[in-house]
Amino acid sequence: MFSREESKKLTQEFWTGFGKKFPHKWLLYNTRIKEIHLKFTFTRKIAQVSMDVSSQDEVIQAYYYEKMLSLKKILLAEYLPDAIFDENYELPEGKTISRIYVQLKDVSIHNRNDWENVQQFFVEKMLKLEEFFTDFEDFIKA
Repeated sequence: MFSREESKKLTQEFWTGFGKKFPHKWLLYNTRIKEIHLKFTFTRKIAQVSMDVSSQDEVIQAYYYEKMLSLKKILLAEYLPDAIFDENYELPEGKTISRIYVQLKDVSIHNRNDWENVQQFFVEKMLKLEEFFTDFEDFIKA
């Protein structure tokens, strides 16, 4: 078990190391669509690369999620065959969003032995997700 400070230090060390090892300018929050963000998540249990659809207006969130569903076959066939679509994904803080994601289970940000594998997973999957988003950005925005 790690103290809060030890956990924070390991988390910072992972993300700093990741940024230095892979100095790519990730799209992440710069999608130019305020309801859609690309994210890296790494916890004590899982690592995820995701496209999050979130809005305080449920109609807008549903609109963008439906657009993603209309592209599901293409995403699965050409970019991320293991992507999971979850219209009602609950975040740890209790907020519900729509999330399209790929994940690695049974990895921990507290285990340095997992870091290299997770970094490779992040790079491979996020590059594919960014490529997908860029290829269909005009359709998603419309």
